[in-house]
Amino acid sequence: MAGARIPRKLRNISNQNNTYDNLVSTIESSQSQDINSRNIIKKKKNYGRLIKRLKYKLHSKNIILQKSDKNKVFHLGKVDDYRKKSEEYMDKTKAYKCLGTEDPLPDLIRRTNKYLLDLRLAKWITQKQYEKLCINPNEVELAHLYYLPKAHKSGTPLRPIISGLKHPTIKISKFLDELLRPLFDKNGFKYNCNFWL
Repeated sequence: MAGARIPRKLRNISNQNNTYDNLVSTIESSQSQDINSRNIIKKKKNYGRLIKRLKYKLHSKNIILQKSDKNKVFHLGKVDDYRKKSEEYMDKTKAYKCLGTEDPLPDLIRRTNKYLLDLRLAKWITQKQYEKLCINPNEVELAHLYYLPKAHKSGTPLRPIISGLKHPTIKISKFLDELLRPLFDKNGFKYNCNFWL
């Protein structure tokens, strides 16, 4: 009976049953979510303990756990081997030096901000550009060198990586890129060289 009317009393009972069913299902789902969240918290605590134990074991055995260069795996190595390879690389390239306790950052910040102020006073940059490029000492750090092991090669050489995301001159680099990129894109061209040997 598609068009038959349901008496009001039956409709109320039907609505109450739906409401009751909805309430029961809501309670059941919240309880299962609560149980699931307790299990997740328990698992997180267990993972936390496991990580602490691993860190302790690695530290006590003088072992380093490092993400490898190209694979999505980790590499276990001795700290002494990493130090030796790092020193060899730095000696070979002569491009880096260990600063030790020397901190050139404050002087770099001071000189860069002075140069930016000179540019502003000479009206080579606007006040807005000056404020954008000026260095806040609390937001910067020196670039640093670290290595990722090339686990796929024999002897596990290290790939040097320079991290300079918070370097004092990063804002200036981005500014110059924004300024010069359109010129390069407009006037840049490709060479296609096909020749036979």
